[in-house]
Amino acid sequence: MAEIKLAAESRDEFGKGAARRLRREEKVPGVIYGHGAEPKHVAVDSHALMMALKTPNALIRLDVDGKSELVIPKAVQREAIRRFLVHVDFLAVKKGEKVSVELPIQTEGELAPGGNLLEHLLNTLPVEAEATHIPESVTVSIAGLDAGHTVLAKDIELPAGVSLAVEEDTAVLQVIAAQAEAPAEAEGEGAEG
Repeated sequence: MAEIKLAAESRDEFGKGAARRLRREEKVPGVIYGHGAEPKHVAVDSHALMMALKTPNALIRLDVDGKSELVIPKAVQREAIRRFLVHVDFLAVKKGEKVSVELPIQTEGELAPGGNLLEHLLNTLPVEAEATHIPESVTVSIAGLDAGHTVLAKDIELPAGVSLAVEEDTAVLQVIAAQAEAPAEAEGEGAEG
């Protein structure tokens, strides 16, 4: 995964009023934490950050007042209705360091014929990966799976250097048979007169 470079500035004003001023300037307040260091409070351009966050588990190189910080977004808060960014927590990482992330689960292939339905028991798979080599997602083949089949976490093929951060027996996907509707009663039948 390529690094996304973003400019940031340190901030020393805190609270609702300061956060609102930043948002009016189209900036998002954030905090960088990790490695036992004191948290660093930053402000990042809202649009650039929103574009960077379109990539799951984005690896971001923040240029904070001339110093470079390698981070991944850990917690992103959005406004409930309009979905604009309100605040973001970044985790400082180093090359070679393992981090816990959740990868989106994608499926490929067609289920066995017969009207079966695929139920996602997990939408993301918790894994540990090197901070600079986090895959964007994991792909699971569901080709030919029939009703009653369950895909467990251990059944998912992970890229090299990535390990599960969840029990191997955790159910991820399951195929269920479609529920048949009861036939509608013909009109006039069974009517008492």
